[in-house]
Amino acid sequence: MDAENVEEKEKDEEILNKQSPEELKAEAEKLKEAANEFFKNGDYVKAIELYSQAIEKWPRVAAYFGNRSFAYIKTEMFGLALTDATMALQLDRSYIKAYYRRASANMALGKFKLALKDFEAVVKVKPSDKDARAKFNECGRIVKRIAFEKAIAVEEKPVSETIDLESLTIEGDYSGPVLENGQVTLKFVQDLLDTFRDQKKLHSRFAFQILLQIKELFKNLPSLVDIDVPKGQKFTICGDIHGQYYDLLNIFKLNGLPSVDNPYLFNGDFVDRGSFSVECIFVLFSFKLLYPDSFYMARGNHESATMNQMYGFEGEVKSKYPFVLFTFRFKLFNLVFCLVFQFCHFIFLSNSEKPVISKQNNK
Repeated sequence: MDAENVEEKEKDEEILNKQSPEELKAEAEKLKEAANEFFKNGDYVKAIELYSQAIEKWPRVAAYFGNRSFAYIKTEMFGLALTDATMALQLDRSYIKAYYRRASANMALGKFKLALKDFEAVVKVKPSDKDARAKFNECGRIVKRIAFEKAIAVEEKPVSETIDLESLTIEGDYSGPVLENGQVTLKFVQDLLDTFRDQKKLHSRFAFQILLQIKELFKNLPSLVDIDVPKGQKFTICGDIHGQYYDLLNIFKLNGLPSVDNPYLFNGDFVDRGSFSVECIFVLFSFKLLYPDSFYMARGNHESATMNQMYGFEGEVKSKYPFVLFTFRFKLFNLVFCLVFQFCHFIFLSNSEKPVISKQNNK
């Protein structure tokens, strides 16, 4: 912090010190009301900003933390939501909404037993709350299912070691993309883009081959990826696509297909919500295989088992491919991405005096 900022902070603190508790409370309440309006209008980022300001003014109101926790849930920042809900309960153990917020955050993070405990606290106080009761029942079923699966689980070889690709016969009427000598080529990717655009499927044999190859590629990557961007060269970073395949096509139309001369980083959240998550992930994996040193993928919070169950990817894969394919892809996210991108730093180096650094942590 430079001298000017320090001086400004001291002035702010001096002003705060001159305000009475009643004035601080009144200002905090106004900020909360303004935040509530932004929340109602779906501007959760602005709502979080204003709730934070209210907390800075008067950090003794459980509702401020509870409201910000809800806004964090809406923006899928579940760790922060969990922290705020816990803080709200430290301020007021009887604040029921905080139990609900903490349960929702824990459920999204896959901590089902903790979530169940808080949902139970809510339904005991509000037995007629249909939404809380539904979440409590759903969470209870998940806890029982996990316990049952654990009880009957036997040690099995990974799907990647047992799958027999030769048994996956390619039907005579199949007209989709074909891997050339088992490898992804530019022609394959272009055919894949057209096939998915027409809402047709990639054959499961080639789907498995891509998953097996991408698994090996990711497994052998270092946890720290250095990206050297020469001076004057474009480097494209894309945010969440969330299964919006036609948006992905539009990105490529406007910005060009990935290539050695047109590198990309897709910064997580490839799947869920949209109806074409399968298509998106196969295209991204194919480009990664085609251009391993010019196409980069960082894991987002939706590349996980719990999020896939909640937001649609699991159901989509099961409807488009056999369950075993989902199980394998599922493990790919949880094992490969978690290991490779556990502390995934992308460092962009250019010819400028100072490197531009972008960091994407595992969510």
